Order: sequence, then C-alpha cells, then structure tokens
Amino acid sequence: MSSLLALSNSLADTVEQTGSSVVAVNAGRRVASSGIHWRNGIVVTSDESLQRYEEITVTLADGRTVAATHLGHDSSTDVAVFKISDAAIPVATIGDTTTLKVGNLVLGIARSNEGELRAALGAVSVVSGAWRSMNGGNIDQYIRPDITLYPGFAGGPLVDAAGNVVGMNTSGRRGTALTIPVATVNRVVEQLLAKGHIARGYLGVGMQPVRLPNNLTTALNLPTATGVIVVNVEPAGPADQAGVLLGDVLVKLDSTTVSDTGDVMALLNSSDRVGKTVPLQVVRGGVLVELAIAIGERPAE
Repeated sequence: MSSLLALSNSLADTVEQTGSSVVAVNAGRRVASSGIHWRNGIVVTSDESLQRYEEITVTLADGRTVAATHLGHDSSTDVAVFKISDAAIPVATIGDTTTLKVGNLVLGIARSNEGELRAALGAVSVVSGAWRSMNGGNIDQYIRPDITLYPGFAGGPLVDAAGNVVGMNTSGRRGTALTIPVATVNRVVEQLLAKGHIARGYLGVGMQPVRLPNNLTTALNLPTATGVIVVNVEPAGPADQAGVLLGDVLVKLDSTTVSDTGDVMALLNSSDRVGKTVPLQVVRGGVLVELAIAIGERPAE
C-alpha cells in the first residue's frame, strides 16, 4: 500500500471514529449547526450559529433525534451548552492545543440535518497566544486552521491527526475559520454548569479614557501617558467601598497597567478575579494613591 493511500485511509478512519461524537444541532435555521458531545450528556456548539435556545433537538450519528436542554451560553466566547439524555454515543476524546504547530494537518468535522457526516482537511496556519474576541471574550489561544467552514460546520470540532478534539470551530472575520481552544471551552462549560452564566468582574464605576500631561507622566514615572478617569461611582459598589473618588484616574488594576477602558474590561472579564481583593493604583491630585478593591460580580443584564 502506498504511503498516500495509507494516509488517506487513516484520515477516513479518524473522521469515522471522531465523527461518532459529533451531532447536528437543530435550532431553527435551514442548515443545522454541528455540536460536540463534550462530556457525558453535555453538548457544546457555536452560540452565534443558533437562532433560538428553546425547543432544540440534536441529530445523532445513528440518525436518531433527541431533545436538548439549554444550560447556558456565552456570546463573548461563542460557546453554548446543552444537555441531552440517553444519547448512547461516545464522548469526544479531548486533546491538548498546546501541542499544535503551524503546518500540522487537522480536520474539521460536521454533521448535517439528515445525520450525514462531513469533513474538511487542512493545516494549522496560525497558532499564537491569548486574545480577545470581537465580543470581548478572553480566548486562551489563537488558532486559525486553513479549512473551509462550509454551512453547518460551525460548532463542530477541530481534530488533530491523532483523532483528538483540540477545539470548536467558528467563523471569524470575512468567513475565515477560527477555533475556540479546549481550555476556553472547558472553562466556559465549568462555569455554565455551575452557575448557568459567566461571572464577570464589576467595579461599579463609569469611566472613559483620558490623556495625562507629559510632565505628570514623567514625574510619576508612569509607563503610558493615558489612563481611565472615573466619571461616576455607584453608591455602595466595589469602587465606592474601596475609596475611589470622582476624577480619579485609574492607571493600574491588579498590578496591570491600564490605558483605556478596554484594558479594564479585559481584566474584569476573567471570572477568577470575581470576589478577589486586588491592588488599584490611581492618580489623584497629581499624586499616586494605592487602594485595595474587592472585585464584585457584574449584575445580570
């Protein structure tokens, strides 16, 4: 047998084996999105591909259709989580994205409304560090596979050559494929199973970017010439209790430099900071003031 034929057969076997844990999520669109049987009875899919969260069914590998219960979703990371009962299908074998290298062969796998298996072959084109999505979510790793996300592929797995699921595929800008890595999916699943929502940090302030005078930046030895000025303080909120005043300029939060509101929101989006008391550095009356603030949980909208 030629090496090319052996590779072809190996890829087909990988699709068949891993595809048994891939389902079609029927959520009101003409073309169903795909989903991954991530844990026993737990299916994850792309949140942006869903039209509704109620009256959802999933189509399994054997063609059966079963009801799915919405457990929660996080639009910022594009992860939605559902529960299914009596599925009797394998759970996906979850891999490790930290082993991915540019050039590694990968497969995108999907399942159609009718239960048919679909696959797309490509290579990893970009692997880099953590990033923030367009909706403000913290994604643990930037992975861009060179595969075509045909209709219905969003929410399906990215699979490495060993048959391990290394993430969930979704659409990026201009239709490019992006992969939400395993670490991010696991983090979101854990929080949604525990709380039904994603905990976000909360300071209880209104704020906007501001530029500091060059002489003040130099005198205080600040790393940047911009900060975030407090324009409103919520009574009895975390900032109020920490002693933050109107006109204070935030320059550091939890020992991290902040130069605009996006920096602050990125820090607060990390759920592990909720309930944690962290140092806060502000410019007040031309001098640096050190405070300690207990980060609250952002109220549900």
